[in-house]
Amino acid sequence: MEEKIELQHPGGKKGISMDKNRYEILKEALIRCLKSNHEITHDELFEYVSKDLGNQKIKFPGSIHWYLEWVKLDCEAKKLIRRTTNKSPVRYTLVTP
Repeated sequence: MEEKIELQHPGGKKGISMDKNRYEILKEALIRCLKSNHEITHDELFEYVSKDLGNQKIKFPGSIHWYLEWVKLDCEAKKLIRRTTNKSPVRYTLVTP
């Protein structure tokens, strides 16, 4: 049986339960993306992560977009990433300690 983790939502809404391995794959790709692209839009983020997984020959079961949206929200809730603007297009960056 796959290990599950509970994700958080930055708005305090109820999160979902996700397979830990799927979470880690997407979280690592998300962090790599933001390290190499200091500030990135929502659409660019999804495009980069999809390409990154393909370049690494990682077969991701399920919808990358759906799972990545939850990983992104969890990382926002845990203050690993942040939105740099509330206006369209929304941009994201890593939180520096």
